[in-house]
Amino acid sequence: MYALQAITTKYLAPTDSRGARIKATAACGSITAPWNHALNAGENHYAAARQLAGQNDWTDDTGDIRPHAFGALPGGGYVLAFLTR
Repeated sequence: MYALQAITTKYLAPTDSRGARIKATAACGSITAPWNHALNAGENHYAAARQLAGQNDWTDDTGDIRPHAFGALPGGGYVLAFLTR
């Protein structure tokens, strides 16, 4: 039996050289996605988590992300936790 990894996300504020972005992190690594102004904050965090899940093939037979729960963390950021392996 193995455990799937949870994905946490956090907002990275814009700098002089980069726009706002979201960093999605799991034990296997991380990705940084640019902020999409067409989405709200939660949708931006979810999109980044989905991108990391897709890169790690954490999808079901249809290519959709495995069953999961997604929610805000106290202090900022979000977490995506898988419900099945």
